[in-house]
Amino acid sequence: MRGQAGFFDVDERLKELSAKGDHLQRLSAIVDFELFRPDLARAVPRSDGSKGGRPAFDLVFMFKVLILQASHSLSDERTEFLIKDRLSFMRFLGLSLADPVPDANTIWTFREALTRAQIIGEPAIQVLFRSYEAALTRAGFLAVGGQIIDASIVAAPKQRNTDDEKREIKEGRIPGAWKEKPAKLAQKDRDARWTVKLSRAKPADDGSPRIDLAVPAFGYKNHIGIDRRHGLIRTWTATDAARHDGAQLPILVSKANTGSNVWADTAYRSKANERHLAGNGLHSQIHRKKPPGKPMPVNISRANGAKSKVRAAVEHVFAWQKGPPMALVVRTIGLARATVKIGLANLVYNMSRAVWLTYRQATA
Repeated sequence: MRGQAGFFDVDERLKELSAKGDHLQRLSAIVDFELFRPDLARAVPRSDGSKGGRPAFDLVFMFKVLILQASHSLSDERTEFLIKDRLSFMRFLGLSLADPVPDANTIWTFREALTRAQIIGEPAIQVLFRSYEAALTRAGFLAVGGQIIDASIVAAPKQRNTDDEKREIKEGRIPGAWKEKPAKLAQKDRDARWTVKLSRAKPADDGSPRIDLAVPAFGYKNHIGIDRRHGLIRTWTATDAARHDGAQLPILVSKANTGSNVWADTAYRSKANERHLAGNGLHSQIHRKKPPGKPMPVNISRANGAKSKVRAAVEHVFAWQKGPPMALVVRTIGLARATVKIGLANLVYNMSRAVWLTYRQATA
């Protein structure tokens, strides 16, 4: 019968995890999480302890818990369990086997506080994102080579509402029946919206048309702008799924990029966006639409194909966010909570990308 594990046994196991390539250990070595402390202190202030009670968990520690949760798509209960269960999680958080672990309610409370927090009139998660983006720039990962804009639908739990309830929600009112049932109202998402994602089929080899697909989706959208050179998310915003992609372009384009080219699909092609780009010294590489009722001109088709080779890089971001180990599914209610989860997902992506870029530089 094996004896109880001691300190040196745990230390030996951690060495084995490091030898296998612990991603969280690399993340801790590259990302200075202390850079988030000033903004976290403004967003989620702590009491001075004069009233007594159990001391609150450290702000940076709790933020790292949310990073773990977002990167592995975990519920609050599962996050608590895996922190207690996994040595790699404990090492990332700086915990020993004897240290207390925040329970699910503590994790929920901290995330809700971050959801409600504003810093100088902006959602706290956006300020935290910019702090890290500035750190990436200081580390040498400048926004280089132009920028690529795109959006992806983030699914939310579907609502079972009547036609009358849907109409009142769209008009900005709370249905009367819900006001009388606070518990029901608390479970209703009044910010998420339906949209239809079109997938146009290419003609068959013999020229015969194929059936286009129209897939309904309910939830939100994650709008992002990445730099071409490093593929890091530089700008982002969250909206309901019904918002038009093209209307977000002025929010997403940045003058901080060293390149002037902006790539995007046809949803962003409009006279207003073209004027905005030209007025800010940026050069449009947005796809052109096929003329209605006419075949696509050969020169435009070739130009769109060349643009697609560049624009495809942004799809890698969304593929990473929707694949293992993180599935970006917003199991929440309301745009404020969705914004925090989407913002954390974008932040986690940039952290993981920075780890990979640093590792590639070190092994080149």
